[in-house]
Amino acid sequence: MLAIRRLIASQSLLPGDKLPSIRKLAREKAVSPSTVVEAYDRLAAEGLIRPRAGSGFYVAAGAPPGRAGDTHAPLDRAVDPFWVSRQSLDAGRETLRPGCGWLPPAWMPLAAIRRALRATAKTADATLVEYGSTRGSPALRRLLVRPFAAEGIEAGPEDVLLTSSGTQAIDLICRHLLRPGDAVLVDDPCYFNFRALLQAHAVRIVGVPYTPSGPDISRFEEALALHRPRLYLTNAALHNPTGASLSPRAAHQLLAAAAAHDLTIVEDEIFADFEPERSVRLAALDGLNRVIRVGSFSKTLSASIRCGYIAARPDLAEALVDLQLATGFGGPSPLAAELVFRTLSDGSYYRHLSSLQGRLTRRRREAIAALATCDVHPWTLPRGGFYLWCRLPRATDASELAQRGLREGMVLAPGNVFSVSRTAADFMRFNVTQMPSEVLAFLRRALG
Repeated sequence: MLAIRRLIASQSLLPGDKLPSIRKLAREKAVSPSTVVEAYDRLAAEGLIRPRAGSGFYVAAGAPPGRAGDTHAPLDRAVDPFWVSRQSLDAGRETLRPGCGWLPPAWMPLAAIRRALRATAKTADATLVEYGSTRGSPALRRLLVRPFAAEGIEAGPEDVLLTSSGTQAIDLICRHLLRPGDAVLVDDPCYFNFRALLQAHAVRIVGVPYTPSGPDISRFEEALALHRPRLYLTNAALHNPTGASLSPRAAHQLLAAAAAHDLTIVEDEIFADFEPERSVRLAALDGLNRVIRVGSFSKTLSASIRCGYIAARPDLAEALVDLQLATGFGGPSPLAAELVFRTLSDGSYYRHLSSLQGRLTRRRREAIAALATCDVHPWTLPRGGFYLWCRLPRATDASELAQRGLREGMVLAPGNVFSVSRTAADFMRFNVTQMPSEVLAFLRRALG
């Protein structure tokens, strides 16, 4: 029983405490007594509980307190941009992760991935053992640029560079364009790993307040004049963490301001395939002149098959090829690129996306209704995706709530890890696909 493991790990159940009887737990969980017997037997085999003849089951004296989470990052470390990532990635399978940034395995196209694995195993020997070409798989790059023409973007496969991930794509751009001390604009709030990556490049991070239609344009222009930034990082489609979409008016104003101040924009498309209808894109309006498009398949296909891409004007793409050679001797694994190509090209990926979009719409509605019972409400209603950016009631400190959640076997994403100005203390980002009933029960206890 995962719930019992979590209670033991968080020390809500202590050595010597008696567990519910088999019949009582079966009634509470609406399962058969035989299911509870099997679960108790497994916990006993792991040494977490001990049976006592004629008395029942008890928490074992030597039960390891960290079993359920077994996180490597200290629970009491500062809640900073690395905090959610470390807790989410290091958490055990029993840990609940409503704050993580990916879909559960059951939501992913597992059958298509397995077909691609079988087909790739039979591919040319060179794909299995040799380095790939400097720009990455030509077949995958040709596939990626096909939709560009429909957007009005004149770009060929030579203008696309494959990378080992979306994060590596942004890192390469930062390495090429930035020097320590340069200013970089981000949305406030923004994806917390933008902040972590920029900190690693020792640049000045300037936040611009984000609205339901995009960045606050007047504040954006003020930041351009005051800080003279080299770069602006953003999500145009289904903004992370807010779920908002850029409006056409805001997009045109952004590009006009960028042109006036010689600003380069990095537009991260990682959530684009979750949109039921495509919203405006800066890269499409700009034609990849001063906008660089980056993306990956970790959210919609697999986070295990690491493959990202950069689409940029020719001179910039050429420079990034050399930089990737210098720092990694090539792009992503040819195996990863082949797997992505095979999965995207057989038609099943797009059927998966269509089904996924409908399923996410239903799950968002359910999560919004459930959160409302805790007086937790979304800041805006996303057009797609799996995030809800929510304000907590009564100015609750989200970081304190997240620390409490971690002690009870749950990883949450508090607002200030996303906020440069740290003005989102009473916000929380929820992943609607990672919210079983235990998460809502915790929120009711904690916020009641």
